[in-house]
Amino acid sequence: MAGPPILDLKGLNCPLPVLKTGKALRALTSGDLLVVEATDPLAAIDIPHFCRQEGHQLVAQETDGPILRFTIAKG
Repeated sequence: MAGPPILDLKGLNCPLPVLKTGKALRALTSGDLLVVEATDPLAAIDIPHFCRQEGHQLVAQETDGPILRFTIAKG
C-alpha cells in the first residue's frame, strides 16, 4: 500500500513552498494526506501558519538535517 504523495519542494524559497503546497492540496479530497519536503527555513513558520489559516491539519512536522518534512491532512 502506497503512502501519501510526497511534494518535493527542496531548494525552493518563500513563497513558493506555500504556494505549491496550496495548489497540491486543492487537487486532493478532504482528509487526504500530503507530505511536503522543503529546505527553506521559513517554511517551518509559513506552512504551519498556512494550515491554520486554510483549515488544514498539520499532522506532523519533522526536521531531517536540512530537510523540513510536514504531513498535512486536507481540511
